[in-house]
Amino acid sequence: MELVLLAIAPVFIIILYVYFMDKYDKEPKGLLFASFLFGAIVSIIITTVIYIGFDMVLPITDKFSAWQMFIKAFVIVALTEEFSKYVIVRYFAQPKKAFNEPYDGIMYAVMVSMGFAATENIIYVVQGGYVTGILRAFTAVPAHATFGILMGYFMGIAKFSNNRIRLNLTGLLLAILFHGFYDFFLFLDFIPGIWIGAFISLFIGVFLSRKAIKIHQEDSHFKT
Repeated sequence: MELVLLAIAPVFIIILYVYFMDKYDKEPKGLLFASFLFGAIVSIIITTVIYIGFDMVLPITDKFSAWQMFIKAFVIVALTEEFSKYVIVRYFAQPKKAFNEPYDGIMYAVMVSMGFAATENIIYVVQGGYVTGILRAFTAVPAHATFGILMGYFMGIAKFSNNRIRLNLTGLLLAILFHGFYDFFLFLDFIPGIWIGAFISLFIGVFLSRKAIKIHQEDSHFKT
């Protein structure tokens, strides 16, 4: 139980931070909770099914091949996981009437992403123990949050734009790129020191996420 609490603590800290940064029009708690559950369950199921498909048609056979690690990072992992989150935000949250300002794209994308991160983190932490839990609290979980914020930033704009398809896909692509770079540097663990690139990409993601939150706060339809 302590490991489970350790796994979910950073998830809820991030959720509370993003929730309280929504200054002007809070989202219905039931809808937020549903988004979290969809991320924790449905997104994981979608990811698992696609992983199985990739394993059959695009197997990774050489973990010391930079090219295969590139495919694994950007296509198998990043594309699969971010797409599984995207479809929930796009087809469940974005059409809702409560999605009524640009910041809501960030809010719902984070809820879905944190649902996914919660399930994933519980699995890793229960298997890896306290050290894994502490390490992931400052790396993988915030990384998932930044991917969600960057995706949600554009999906929030898309809801109120005539270029909805282009903007929605821009958000998806940006999340894939940041997720891919983060994982790629970690997968190249046979190259000494290259893992630093993952932390650089995470730092950039956090920086851009904070800017995205601030911009959508300023663009709120409910700001007086």
